[in-house]
Parts: sequence; C-alpha cells; structure tokens
Amino acid sequence: MKNKSVIMKRAMSYFSHIKLFLLYITGLFCIHLSHAQALPDNKTDSEKEVIPILNELSVNQDPCVKKMLKWHIENNKKRDGVEGYLVEIFFSSAMNAKEIAKEKKVKFLSLYPNYNVHIIYSAPNFRVRIGDFRTKSEALKLYKKIKKDYPGAFIVPGIIDFPLLKTGDYERSD
Repeated sequence: MKNKSVIMKRAMSYFSHIKLFLLYITGLFCIHLSHAQALPDNKTDSEKEVIPILNELSVNQDPCVKKMLKWHIENNKKRDGVEGYLVEIFFSSAMNAKEIAKEKKVKFLSLYPNYNVHIIYSAPNFRVRIGDFRTKSEALKLYKKIKKDYPGAFIVPGIIDFPLLKTGDYERSD
C-alpha cells in the first residue's frame, strides 16, 4: 500500500512539472510574439525614397523583407527590360551574318508588320528575335503562326522591352 501511494505522489509530481514546463514554454512563445509585432522604426535616408504608393501602406513585416524589396527595386531600375520570351528565327556566325540578319528582319516585317523585331549580337552570333512576350503561351501563338514560313524558329527566354500600356474601356479619362 505504501509503495502505491509513493508511486502515485511521484507520478503526480512528475505531471505537475510537465504542466509547469509547458506553461513556461507557452509564456515564452507569447512574449516572443508580442515583441515580433512591435519593431523599431530605423529608417535610413535611402529607405525614405520609396515609391509613393508604398508610403500609403501599413504593413507589419520583418525588416529583411523591406531590404529585399529595396534590392529588387534597385536591380530592376538597372535593367533594360523584363524577363519574357521571344521567338528566334535566325542565328549565324558567318562573315556576312549581319547583312543576312537585316534581310531576315526586313522580310519578316513585310510578312508580319505588327511585331517587334530585334537583331541581337552575342559573340560570335547574330540573332533575329521576334516579339516581346511576357508568357511562353503568348510566344507560342506567334510560333504556330509563323512555323510554315520559318520552320527553324524556336522560343527562347530573354529580356524583353517593357510592354506598352494601352488605354482601354476600363480606365478613367481624367
């Protein structure tokens, strides 16, 4: 009998220690969450020069996210375009490749005048690439359209010109 009561007391003591430990961990977690919500405002001069719409937003976030956003904006300012897709219809490293590329451009524009044509020199090749497509499916539409005239054409990823903003019925006329 005595052994059972001693065992029961030890078991109860053990469970009460586990409860206290879990309560302690829960308290630390709650304190951590409350500190994560209140971040100090340590803005540098370069962080104050932000896109105007970002000044109107109120976002609670890790300071690293703000640094990454700033890095992303700065890198995009240095680029000549955005990532997208083009359809390549010609490439060559022949001695007269530049002249052939110009001829291919003129011929393509006479058949399909509504597309941008780029002659790109990437040593040692001259390339003729068509379009400025944001998605591969847009490039695929052109590829299917021209594959009879240009059977060697293929879709390539690359930096494209920024798309033109078109006014539509959905915009206000202010």
